[in-house]
Amino acid sequence: MAKVIFTIVCLMLSSAAQANSIFKCIKDDKIVFSQHSCPKEFRQHKIEYQYGITTETDSDKRIKTQDPLQALLNKSTISKARLLQLLDSEAYRLRQENSYYEILRASELQKLERNRYWQKKEPTDPEYQSSVEEMNQHFDQLVKVNTDTIALLNVRKQQIEQETAEVN
Repeated sequence: MAKVIFTIVCLMLSSAAQANSIFKCIKDDKIVFSQHSCPKEFRQHKIEYQYGITTETDSDKRIKTQDPLQALLNKSTISKARLLQLLDSEAYRLRQENSYYEILRASELQKLERNRYWQKKEPTDPEYQSSVEEMNQHFDQLVKVNTDTIALLNVRKQQIEQETAEVN
C-alpha cells in the first residue's frame, strides 16, 4: 500500500514539475502543443511559464553557456575585466538594496505614526519611542551589513586593479 501511495505521489510531483513548461511542435504549417518532447520529424520550441513571464526558446538549438561557479570548479579562470565587472555590479546591487531599505524604513515610520495617531498617543509615548527605536535598529543593521560588504568588495577590486597595473 505504501508503495502505491509513493508511486502516486511521485507521478503527481513529476507532472507538477512539467506543468510550467510545454513544447510547441512545428512541422510545415502544423503547430501542435504538447507536455512531452516532440517527435523527431517536428521542430521543437520549449515554452516556459515562471513568475508570470512566458519565454519561448528553440530547444532544437543547444546554447552552451559557462556557469562561473562551474568554471571555478573546473579550475578555469574568469578574466580580470569580467571579475571587476562582477564586483561593480554586486556593489551597485547592494547600494540599490540600501536605497530600498531606506524607502521601507520611511514606510514603516509612517505606519507607526498612523498607529500612534489613531491610538491617540503622544510622540513622546514610551511604547511608540521603543517601536521606532527597534525599527531603526533593524534597518540600521541591514544597511550596515550591505555597507560592510560593499567596503570588502571595493578592497578586493582595488587589489585586482593593482595586480593588473603591476602586470602591465
